[in-house]
Amino acid sequence: MTGKLILKDGSIFNGNSFGFEESAAGEVVFSTGMVGYPESFTDPSYQGQILILTYPLIGNYGVSDKKYWESNGLKISGLIVSNYIDTPSHFQSKGSLSDWLKSEKIPALEISDTRLLTEKIRNKGTMLGKIILKNNIAFYDPAKDNLLEKVSIKKVETLGIGNKTILMLDCGAKANIQRCILKRNVKLIIVPYNFDPFKNKINFDGILISNGPGDPKTAIQTIKIIKKSIERKIPTFGICLGNQILALATGGDTQKLKFGHRSQNQPCILEGTKRCFITTQNHGFEVNKIPPGFKPWFTNVNDKSNEGIMHKKLPFMSVQFHPEAAAGPVDTEWIFDEFIKRL
Repeated sequence: MTGKLILKDGSIFNGNSFGFEESAAGEVVFSTGMVGYPESFTDPSYQGQILILTYPLIGNYGVSDKKYWESNGLKISGLIVSNYIDTPSHFQSKGSLSDWLKSEKIPALEISDTRLLTEKIRNKGTMLGKIILKNNIAFYDPAKDNLLEKVSIKKVETLGIGNKTILMLDCGAKANIQRCILKRNVKLIIVPYNFDPFKNKINFDGILISNGPGDPKTAIQTIKIIKKSIERKIPTFGICLGNQILALATGGDTQKLKFGHRSQNQPCILEGTKRCFITTQNHGFEVNKIPPGFKPWFTNVNDKSNEGIMHKKLPFMSVQFHPEAAAGPVDTEWIFDEFIKRL
């Protein structure tokens, strides 16, 4: 079946369907990652987005068991690739990408010129779009929805054992954050994005703000909780969206990037050194004003945007990239150790 990707600016790209054959709409973004499409597709930060993959061959290693995914299922709204491979070969493969997309009702198109499509978004910025198959539908702006409500855990969950306890505000956390915490022998309490642990009198040693989708300024309830945590001087660590939420809760500011950072090859300099780390990223917003009392921790080499902040005296820290990786390099997993030292 043939279909079309229609962008809000009127551009039309024709392609062949290899996913669920129903139309879908969302924000169109691109990722330059060469590996890890199952991890990307299950990353809750992609909620409401149609994802273009710039790497030309997709599907060639199939789909792994769900225990390796970053959530319980597909989070993208649609998929665009240049060349879909329907003959997967990998010892962990449990099936084809096409079958997975169909089972979870996600449309996908094979469009030959993803290079031109990506260039358009780099020049004009991310924009709304829709994959049209059987019927035409309206454009959909995910920014108008409460995306955190869609991806956050619904009830409190406690995992692991240890002398220290971390409470994680789940704004759409990737599963590998949980894995990285638990293998360090720390008790982990996971709560919804709007769950106030102080009102509910939960005891913990540090608070972690997870990654997640959307504009950080819409996470009003989460920001209020972090303000309480900061007032109590509780060790705080933010990842991706969590970096932006920590900044907003402490007097900083955020803004939307032109086309965001989505890849596993973003170079970040550790401030005060010549050390560069290669990082996994998936976000459309940045911290553009460092809060009072904080200093930059990491800086993006490509566009000089902020990649992390750290308080000058108190145990508050956050990074814009994903130290848990999945997919991508694990060069910055040591940051979990840095946080646990501060508990």
